[in-house]
Amino acid sequence: MQDLTQKKCKPCEEFEKPLTLQEVTPYLEQVQEWQIADAGTAIERSFKFENFKEAIDFINKVAELAETEGHHPDIFLYGYNKVRILLSTHSIKGLSENDFIEATKIDKLLEEKSKGELI
Repeated sequence: MQDLTQKKCKPCEEFEKPLTLQEVTPYLEQVQEWQIADAGTAIERSFKFENFKEAIDFINKVAELAETEGHHPDIFLYGYNKVRILLSTHSIKGLSENDFIEATKIDKLLEEKSKGELI
């Protein structure tokens, strides 16, 4: 399977069908920290940061990415330094390749952070 960080999200139409759990399996190999959520209609991952500012900075980076990709996750801040991200393609009420593209790019933001490039 092609490296998803090299792909761009594309608009989904309401008539398209969401990925089945069987179709999702190869994608999950590229986003191993993400888990199936909401009865197979979404993927999610939680993140913990040193403090509130780092969590907010991360949320802002994810928001910039979402705008660039035209694919917007649900983002939850809780416990002052924890962030939960839920990805689903709202127009088809389930998972599409876009969700996995965005997940790999969010993971890449964390890699950049560990190299001192994000925050």
